[in-house]
Amino acid sequence: MEQPDLIISGEYLLPAASQSSVLHNHGVAVTGNAITEIAPTGLLTGKYPQAEHLHTPHGLVMPGLVNTHTHAAMACFRGIADDLPLMTWLQDHIFPAEAKLTPEIVYHSTLLSIAEMIKSGTTSFCDMYLFTKEVAKAAQTAGMRCWVGEVLYDFPSPCYGPLENGFSYIQEMFDHYRDDQLITVTADPHSVYTCSPQLLERLGEVAAKENSIYHIHLSENQSEVDTCTERYGKSPVRHLQSLNLLGPNVLAAHCVKLDDEEIEILASNEVKISHCLESNMKLASGTAPVVELLNSGAHLSLGTDGSASNNDVDMFGEMNSVAKIHKAIHSDPTVMDAETTLTAATIGGAIALNADQNIGTLEVGKKADCIVIDLDQPHLTPCYNIPSHMVYAARGGDVLHSVINGKVVMRDRKLTTLDEEKILAKAAAIAQVIKST
Repeated sequence: MEQPDLIISGEYLLPAASQSSVLHNHGVAVTGNAITEIAPTGLLTGKYPQAEHLHTPHGLVMPGLVNTHTHAAMACFRGIADDLPLMTWLQDHIFPAEAKLTPEIVYHSTLLSIAEMIKSGTTSFCDMYLFTKEVAKAAQTAGMRCWVGEVLYDFPSPCYGPLENGFSYIQEMFDHYRDDQLITVTADPHSVYTCSPQLLERLGEVAAKENSIYHIHLSENQSEVDTCTERYGKSPVRHLQSLNLLGPNVLAAHCVKLDDEEIEILASNEVKISHCLESNMKLASGTAPVVELLNSGAHLSLGTDGSASNNDVDMFGEMNSVAKIHKAIHSDPTVMDAETTLTAATIGGAIALNADQNIGTLEVGKKADCIVIDLDQPHLTPCYNIPSHMVYAARGGDVLHSVINGKVVMRDRKLTTLDEEKILAKAAAIAQVIKST
């Protein structure tokens, strides 16, 4: 029988997003890419003396965070067009800037974003963007778990040119990564206002054929709702419903502008929601009715969106904002409590990506995707309730170690699969190119 090659332990182990699950002085034994045992630390070290032991005396071992909506390569546009409305930001600044993208820029900008994600506790992310073969390549370089899809829309793309080439491009991606351990390909219409009904339906057929996630921006702001209503006589949610495109495989990002009936439509169709609060706040798009969505039975996960509209990919910061803003909106301190919010950022994200059998909690048989938090810090002392600490007090910079698929990708805050110094230097050079054109 194969023996564990890694033991990860600390003062606390948080298998799931609840205080009741906390274990003291426990660790996880990792064999290959999977968790094969959870037990007291002393028992594990005595039983498996040959295993590498990654122990943090004042550490918390917990599931890695799952970012269900981002555009990793947009790290190269961080701060380029701040303090503007969504449509002005997108159409007058981002789309023109994206026309200058190259495969090389996307690859190196994605590495920059992945480095930031790993250093702030994210172990899985779901990305929709351009030149996504390069996004997948960057994720493989880093050893990062990634869901990735090339965004399609009615007009020519800087990546594939005419739309028909886009379908060939995504088919090549599906074929190439079909059995990959870390990379999963998705079908990604950009939105209802950039995709014709025919394109939306055709991508729905691709998603059904490939048994993949259908990842789309949905009802992000009032302008999108107005445009869709003007064109089709329906809101974006009802438009997708009329096309028979709502179902458990749909990952809908944003969902800010919803009425009560639309909330029930999304919930009854088991659509997964990616709540991107900080981006929505910064672009003044509004605030998604996630409390109402949860009350209706809808499934919630969290996303950061891209660094051009957030302006970071720190999921600890996202959790902190989500938990607080909804309390203020509802004048109710009990909504979006710490465990609910932490659930959305861990197992909630895994469920949204149809991956809860493999990630999202620390359980025997699941993949070894976990992070270790350094609790020996003034802002994390004393510690009475761990989920509360993770949502209201912890920061991305508190992550000490990160393990993805059984591999240590960050040890003592030093990336082990990426050269951070080279990534930062390349990003600075890319910024000069973007500024000069």
